[in-house]
Amino acid sequence: MSPTVAVVAHRKKTLGAGLDRLRTLITEQDVGDLLWFEVPKSKKAPKKVRKALKKGADLVFVWGGDGMVQRCADELATSGVPMAILPAGTANLFANNLGIPIDLEEAVRIGFHGRREKLDLGVLNGEHFAVMAGAGFEAEMIADADGQAKERLGKLSYVKAAVRHVGGPLVPMKIKIDGTTWFDGEASCLLLGNVSTIAAGIEAFDDARPDDGWLEVGVSTAKGPIQWARVIGRMATGRSDDSPFVRITRARKVSATFGAPLTYELDGGDREATTELEAKVVPGALTVCLPPVEQP
Repeated sequence: MSPTVAVVAHRKKTLGAGLDRLRTLITEQDVGDLLWFEVPKSKKAPKKVRKALKKGADLVFVWGGDGMVQRCADELATSGVPMAILPAGTANLFANNLGIPIDLEEAVRIGFHGRREKLDLGVLNGEHFAVMAGAGFEAEMIADADGQAKERLGKLSYVKAAVRHVGGPLVPMKIKIDGTTWFDGEASCLLLGNVSTIAAGIEAFDDARPDDGWLEVGVSTAKGPIQWARVIGRMATGRSDDSPFVRITRARKVSATFGAPLTYELDGGDREATTELEAKVVPGALTVCLPPVEQP
């Protein structure tokens, strides 16, 4: 029986020859019903994913960037229905970490003929994330890199936003790892990772894998442009945990309280400021279509 295939697309994002070409590529395959949903912003996507699942979708193609993937993954988590990523966003960090190319024809081929793997997701304050989540400097930077700037400047928008926030104050943080206090002091940033490479192509968590059942946890005490330059330089040339301003561990569960409300983010989407975060890993939560394993 031919599968029911759904497309959930951010219509403002572009990849290859566009959505019309995507429709052609999908209908060239042996598919049954094609469920087609376009949304003007990623926050509209979850409703469409729920509708696709209710209609019996066997495979869901997600067209957009990391924010779109996050919104759809939040609904697809634990459903067992595979997600095929069509990386049409600015950064496409999840796709890049998984080896999914920014190539429409190849991404579609992977969706239909690639291997299916169950990957971990994180959950932060009730929402799933696939790449990273955080609070403080990094989240303020992402929130400041607004949609129009990201469309116009791409990764440069994050760099410009970082320059504006690099002198921000340190904030009292108390972070518990699996129930035990791990950090209690002033810091500029708390970061949770499911993969190694995060915003602007920085490899923050050298040993991270999205199938190991762990969340990576990092806290930075860097303050001001000189210390942050040292942190980023160390990330670019060595291991992040070699920096004197960075502390890294891994956890199943993380809880954090802040001395002042901080903006937090999930996969590049900012959320309202909070003084508390609760996070955990959900092993094997999301089935993803991945490139075939290369034979030696």
